[in-house]
Amino acid sequence: MTQAQAKAAAYFDVDGTLCGTNLLHPLLVYLANQETPARSLMRLGRAALQTPILALAELRDRRLFNELLFSHFAGMSEDRVVLLAEEIFEDTIRPRIFAGAADLVQKCQAAGMRTVLITGSLDVNVWPLARHLGCDDVIANRLEFAHRKATGKLRQPVVAGPEKAGLIVADATRHGLDLSACHAYSDSFSDVPMLSVVGHPACINPDARLERLARAYRWPILDIQRPAREGRRMHE
Repeated sequence: MTQAQAKAAAYFDVDGTLCGTNLLHPLLVYLANQETPARSLMRLGRAALQTPILALAELRDRRLFNELLFSHFAGMSEDRVVLLAEEIFEDTIRPRIFAGAADLVQKCQAAGMRTVLITGSLDVNVWPLARHLGCDDVIANRLEFAHRKATGKLRQPVVAGPEKAGLIVADATRHGLDLSACHAYSDSFSDVPMLSVVGHPACINPDARLERLARAYRWPILDIQRPAREGRRMHE
């Protein structure tokens, strides 16, 4: 079945779900690779000072967390962001891809589903992963640029927390998909809205709150961190 014929999609969160990464991993690489060592140290220092605020925002408001995090890109050239993206994938993301990630994506495609990565990470960092896994599309955050310099703001819509649910609904509508037949995968309780809008939610490496909810609602809990030959567990 081709993508044009697909009547359902599988939506995958990325950080913690398909990869053992988080939003800070790529950011730190960007901050540490500025035009001069002095500029790198200055940016890293500013980020360190904001750590308590970021930690609080992550607990209370995922959208605010994303906006604060990506404000550190202000002033970076578009060329540098793009140039470092492939290096970040090869050195930071690719080694952390869970052993069963590609297999899960392939099984969804074999079932006739469109496969989409939906994540608060930047699109420029996620597309190399999508190509590596063979995914059809990416829904991710995008930096705003003016005169080829990052403004420190994200383009709308911001991909974070509850907003992911609306973006999935919009994507399914745009492609004529049946939401009740769609799948979604995440590791985070903040993605409960995203998991709830599809007919087949599943958890991968869930945090404590999501695991409790998954057990209550009998959502599958998958383990894709180990190689397929070692087997994977599924609790329902």
